[in-house]
Amino acid sequence: MSVIETTTFRLLVGADEDAFLAADTRVQTEFIPNHSGFLRRTTARGEDGEWIVVTLWASAPDADASAGRAGASAVMGQYMALLEPASVQTRRYATLD
Repeated sequence: MSVIETTTFRLLVGADEDAFLAADTRVQTEFIPNHSGFLRRTTARGEDGEWIVVTLWASAPDADASAGRAGASAVMGQYMALLEPASVQTRRYATLD
């Protein structure tokens, strides 16, 4: 059973969207794909300015291990610095197929 992880958030007021997109690309190409169990990740923006990142993992322990490495990553630090902390919500769902 794999895991779908969703993270919704808003950018900080005044954050540059191009800077965020560059930081998101670095997360997607430099940080996350090197983690065991990573399957796929995509980022989308809603019309109301809310963003969502959907990441597919082979298992919950794989997702946990990746999350555990985020705090020590300069790439993730630059990314998270552009998000409004109070708006960040992460949820996980177990696939049924």
